[in-house]
Amino acid sequence: MFGLKKFLHDIAIAVAGVLAKLLPDKIPVTFVGPGASTELCESIAHLSSDKVLIVTDAVLVEIGLVGRIAEALDAVGLPWSIYAGVEPDPTTVQVEAGLAQLVSEQCKVVLAVGGGSSMDAAKVIAAAATNPGPPEKLEGIMKVKHAPMPLFAIPTTAGTGSEVTLAAVVSDPKTHAKKFFTDPKLIPLMTALDPTLMTGLPVPITAATGMDALTHAVESYLSKMSNETTEMYAKISVRLIFRHLQTACTDGNNLEARKAMALASYYAGLAFTRTSVGYVHAIAHTFGAYYRTPHGLANAIALPHVLEFSKPVAAKRLASLADLIGCEGSNDLEKADRFIDAVRDLMTKIEIPFKLDALASDDVTPIATQALDEAHLNYPVPRYMSQAQCEALLRQMLV
Repeated sequence: MFGLKKFLHDIAIAVAGVLAKLLPDKIPVTFVGPGASTELCESIAHLSSDKVLIVTDAVLVEIGLVGRIAEALDAVGLPWSIYAGVEPDPTTVQVEAGLAQLVSEQCKVVLAVGGGSSMDAAKVIAAAATNPGPPEKLEGIMKVKHAPMPLFAIPTTAGTGSEVTLAAVVSDPKTHAKKFFTDPKLIPLMTALDPTLMTGLPVPITAATGMDALTHAVESYLSKMSNETTEMYAKISVRLIFRHLQTACTDGNNLEARKAMALASYYAGLAFTRTSVGYVHAIAHTFGAYYRTPHGLANAIALPHVLEFSKPVAAKRLASLADLIGCEGSNDLEKADRFIDAVRDLMTKIEIPFKLDALASDDVTPIATQALDEAHLNYPVPRYMSQAQCEALLRQMLV
């Protein structure tokens, strides 16, 4: 059975690799640096005079960050409405509520302000606004027939890279199963990487989202679908993260570090939107479904374990990353070990745990099954994993 599954996996990934080469190269117009969010608002005004739906979360409204964006829209004469109903792991219910507000307020432009959850919700709202039927009908690959409503993104965390990716993830509110929406039309028209919007991030969020970006970059680099361009993006991201994540955690007002991490997330997004991800994400998504574990934290906990599993076939790639960040070793296997050690060392420095407190022994088998099902025909992993191997890996994360 394992051999058959691997055979089907290899065929599916080979087909996906061919199709990926046919996708258009689309990168949003990008503004970078302090004040970039204001520049983006000015550019929206050059394109449209229509009312803007700001898709965000209640916390960003409460701390005044969304107010700054609203003021920038006021300054260029653009009317706006704020939908602040997005929560971590957004659901179809939240998307439908945002869509209802867009219609009732007669908005014709969508602006995501926030982390990956706000950007994912905004993508589906913008697509659902121009495609008839419930948002769920857009789930899957290339299901967005009509161009979404003009979509723009201002990330306020440095981790998801959703501002440049062709995917969105929304959960079913009843089953908590993840719904994946994948289409190049979901990539925003423009984005702004403004480090001044990230200085107030708490250390745990800075750390977890930074590790999320690292996971994107590393899994992209190890992917069977990687190419010269995605490898360049992934390497830039890895280098930036190892140089700046710790500083962003210890000195949150350091604009150089915040800008570097925003760019790291951005480049990792450019990498993995072409190559997809791997078992780290499959496991992290399942942790989120079972325990509502924050995605970045779940990725961070799973990352070193999956790298150890992948090492027998990915040592050369991991050695290349080791060279990139200055880890020494006498051969590829030794360098691969040093890179994994460097990941663990970074986790220790930014106080990311190595085990998941919520993980229950009785949940290991169903979590492994669900994670492997997600990865089976979807993720171009370097080494295929069996049920027993996944369960053994998960048990290493038990407290």
